Amino acid sequence: MPQGQPTVVPDDGLTTRQRRNRPLVFVHTGPGKGKSTAAFGLALRAWNQGWPVGVFQFVKSAKWKVGEENALKVLGASGEGGPVVWHKMGEGWSWVQRDAQLDNEQAAKEGWEQVKRDLAAETHRLYVLDEFAYPMHWGWIDVDEVIEVLRGRPGTQHVVITGRNAPEKLVEFADLVTEMTKVKHPMDAGQKGQKGIEW
Repeated sequence: MPQGQPTVVPDDGLTTRQRRNRPLVFVHTGPGKGKSTAAFGLALRAWNQGWPVGVFQFVKSAKWKVGEENALKVLGASGEGGPVVWHKMGEGWSWVQRDAQLDNEQAAKEGWEQVKRDLAAETHRLYVLDEFAYPMHWGWIDVDEVIEVLRGRPGTQHVVITGRNAPEKLVEFADLVTEMTKVKHPMDAGQKGQKGIEW
């Protein structure tokens, strides 16, 4: 197991074990490919630990077939690791009966309200808020509210947020921030996405 050495030991009164087990907020942002993929890799590790995992896709359409979705649902139902719940905004949040009448902004707000309820109830141990940076960047969801809710969440719930243009306030607040940068991509040369690579 990697034994990283902290560059600073905070004067927070916590033991090393207490600090190690502190719940984290991750942000995967930037223009490069791999933000959601990295978050789903984290979900696999959480599933393996037996943690309940909640995935909330905030932008991708229900028609967008994400390969990790099927894999994580099958694993979640296998009874070997933790349960996995997957919500896609484009197919209608399962808790919203009137979804067909909602525009994207309203649907994103409904999704965030459910995330808040789940955090308060400690429903999951890991939350993947996929493409959630976009509703904040577009002004649909208040960044200050998100930070306040995440700061006050109970228990040991980890949250990973993906998407380009993550707000600076969120970046400053998060415990771990990774910016994916694009060096080269086949689409730059006119090649469309392909099965097994993009989905």
